[in-house]
This record gives sequence, structure tokens and C-alpha cells, in this order.
Amino acid sequence: MSAETIRADGSRGIAGVIAALVAADGTAAHPHARTLLSPAAPMRDVADAVHIICILHGRYPGVHDQALAHGQPEAVVPWLEDAAAAFVAERERIAALVSAAGPLPSTPGQAESEAAVSGQRHALDTLVRSDRVGCAIGAAAALVFDWAVIRDVLDGAAGRLGLDPSPASLPDPVATVTALDSVASGPAGERAALFGAQQLLAQQRGLWDLLEARASARNAG
Repeated sequence: MSAETIRADGSRGIAGVIAALVAADGTAAHPHARTLLSPAAPMRDVADAVHIICILHGRYPGVHDQALAHGQPEAVVPWLEDAAAAFVAERERIAALVSAAGPLPSTPGQAESEAAVSGQRHALDTLVRSDRVGCAIGAAAALVFDWAVIRDVLDGAAGRLGLDPSPASLPDPVATVTALDSVASGPAGERAALFGAQQLLAQQRGLWDLLEARASARNAG
């Protein structure tokens, strides 16, 4: 079962709702992400995306590490551990891409961009440390679902930079559904998981808005 299948299956409960939100409001729906998926995308825009994604998601502890450290219901700990382990490999892949891409492309308003990403990191940190049961898992699951398209962008960059393919090892969507169901078995848990997912996707949109603005600023120069 893929995340797309979960989205299309109305019987999947809160997991289906979150998968549908990711499809509508996540990376796949952003025009700049779609632009970067094209082999004709300017390489400096691709390199910029690699660098900024690294600043936001390439650091330790990540979303899943922090959710684990803050304490979560026992039923979701194995899923979080699998997700955290998978993102160790993702961070290593991003670091290799940053190295291959070279310096961050010169862009007007660099200080403002750094402040914006710092704010996004703080927002993610706060979100996954929430004491509302289900909030961190909703955010963590939304990131796993959304990462598939981010990975497509990163894989496109890898191909253009001459790096060998390296498949992701994210948790199986079925396991993600089970994790969500275990913390969202009632209205309060569902609301918390949905809130976490919505807030995570808001930061993802902010990431792509920033990258689009940076590309426009470079092209205007």
C-alpha cells in the first residue's frame, strides 16, 4: 500500500485524511518543487534547494528523534525508531549532495533567508515536543508521506551531480497507518494528529515558498 493508495481510500480514517492533506498542501502541490523536478531546471536552483533542505532537515536531532526523546505512547515507539533510523540515511544522502553541489548559490537577502529557516526549525522543534498526544505523530507521519516527493527532488539533483542512486528506506505506509491509528483512536487524538500534520505542512510550504523567492531573486539579479 502506497501513501497515494491511503489517500484514495476513504476508509483509512485519520491516515487517509493526513495523506490527502499532504497531496493537496505538501511538496507535490508546490509549483517550485515541480519546477525543480524538470531536468531543465537551472542547476543553481537545484543546488540551492539541496542546501536549504539540508539546513532544515539535514541536522540531528530531526523530527522523529525529537519526538522519541520527548516521550510517546509505547505503541508508536517502534515506528518512530524505524523512521528515525531511516532519516539517518536521508541526512547522510543530503550531506553528500551538499558536498557535490558546492557552495550555496549567491542570493540577495541571504541573512533574511537564514532567519526564515531558523524560524522554521524552531517551529518544527516546538511541534514535535508538544504534550498533546498524537500531535508529534501526526507531524512525523506527514513528513514521512511528504518526503517521497522531496526525495524525488533530491534524486534528480543526485543524477545531475553524478551521484549513484540510493533508495530511501522510510517506514512502510501500512506501518505509518498503524502508528496513526494507535494515537488517534478518539476525537482528541485525531484532532491532535491532524493539527500536527497541518502545522508540519505549513512549514514545508514555507520551505518551498522561500526557495521559490530565492530563485526569483537570483533570476532578477
